[in-house]
Amino acid sequence: MNELERAPGWLARVAGVTARVSPRTYAVTGFALMAVKYVVEAAVLYAVGAGLYSPIAFLSPLLTIRANAAGNAADVLALPYLLWTLPFAWVGVSMTVRRFRDAGLPGFFGLVFFLPVVNFLVMLGLCALPSRAAASERTAVGPLSGEDRVIYAALTGVAAGTAVGMASVVVAVYGLGDYGGALFLGAPLMMGTVSGFLLNVGERRSGLANIGVAVVTCGALGGLMLLTAMEGAICIAMAAPIGLLLTSMGVFLGRALAVAEGGRMVRLMGVGWPAVLLIEPPAGGSVREVESVVEIHAAPEAVWDAVVGFGGVELPPPPEWFFQLGIAYPVRARIEGVPRELGGEGATRYCEFSTGPFVEPIETWSPPVNGGAGHLAFSVTKSPPTMKEWSVYSHVHAPHLEGVLKSKHGEFVIEPLGNGVTRLTGRTWYTFEMDPEPYWGVFSDAAIHAIHARVLRHIQGVAEAG
Repeated sequence: MNELERAPGWLARVAGVTARVSPRTYAVTGFALMAVKYVVEAAVLYAVGAGLYSPIAFLSPLLTIRANAAGNAADVLALPYLLWTLPFAWVGVSMTVRRFRDAGLPGFFGLVFFLPVVNFLVMLGLCALPSRAAASERTAVGPLSGEDRVIYAALTGVAAGTAVGMASVVVAVYGLGDYGGALFLGAPLMMGTVSGFLLNVGERRSGLANIGVAVVTCGALGGLMLLTAMEGAICIAMAAPIGLLLTSMGVFLGRALAVAEGGRMVRLMGVGWPAVLLIEPPAGGSVREVESVVEIHAAPEAVWDAVVGFGGVELPPPPEWFFQLGIAYPVRARIEGVPRELGGEGATRYCEFSTGPFVEPIETWSPPVNGGAGHLAFSVTKSPPTMKEWSVYSHVHAPHLEGVLKSKHGEFVIEPLGNGVTRLTGRTWYTFEMDPEPYWGVFSDAAIHAIHARVLRHIQGVAEAG
């Protein structure tokens, strides 16, 4: 019996990339592994006190339903669940691709495995779809060729590129506590280079195939970060444009290296990449200023009263879509203590946001007198999280939510313009310790402008009503 006629072993049929998969093998293996996965997960959840794990929750494509089934243990079990699920995902997509090929259909259709709901219907159909390949082909364990080779190259490229991205996040963020350029600029380029090299090694692929691998690699990394509660949906969406652009550039760089037999260069890049993360200086932190202005038809004294404590009125829920997405927004303000300008020991302003309070010791207390100007200035000694991330988990383990955007100083300046009109200017000085700062600064400046607008409009309404 020659090599091509040798029957593949069980492992090759289940987790390989060349052995054909018959309808019977597909059905028996699929249902057996599904049963094993459900029983183990149900036992774990029951052991941690989450109760009985419903089969409906197990089969649901919605991660929120699965997280709810885990209860308070969802955050703790996020990473173990991911590691446990990956082998099943590989077996599922591998066997689905080969089952399509065995049925005489393009193996590329097997990637439907990743589409929720549709995948179950397709897999049930594949259990009944008869084999159409020749008997010798169904048992072959020969070298990859044709479409099988393209699919295998794409899958290995995506897997390797995603692994590079995850490793970079773990080392830079959780190891070094840094959101520098190496992470946001270098990591996407590196993961794209690895993906592109593995896709094109041995044979140059089309531009569309390379772009597809770049998109899937970025999507896989984002999905893994969501599943492990390392990031939330909003921050991943904000990082997606620059990440996808750089990953695509890296994929075409990898293709060029593969065509030029540059495997040695890719290996050198892989060895040197961790060193870049280690030696990179901390991310920027230059002071940024945001200024917003509103004109109010009220006396300076009425504006001052509204500035000091928002007129004792709590701000209404925000209608703006960006606040609904989770961006922190102001709710109320109060002042404790007596300012030094009034003979006291000092006062502190507490501006309470949806995610917690800002603690703001008063530095300048100069109320308007006889229709003159006024000035309230304060430093910031404590800031709440910048947002409440979208996630199925109760807590997202992303350090940047609390440690990257740091408010330093703020002030309100009241200037009479005559004819009963007063100009109120709000300013915030802050640092943003994440690179590339010009890119992220667009989002942070816009968020602070929106917060200013919410506060100034409220002050305007209170003062004019009074």
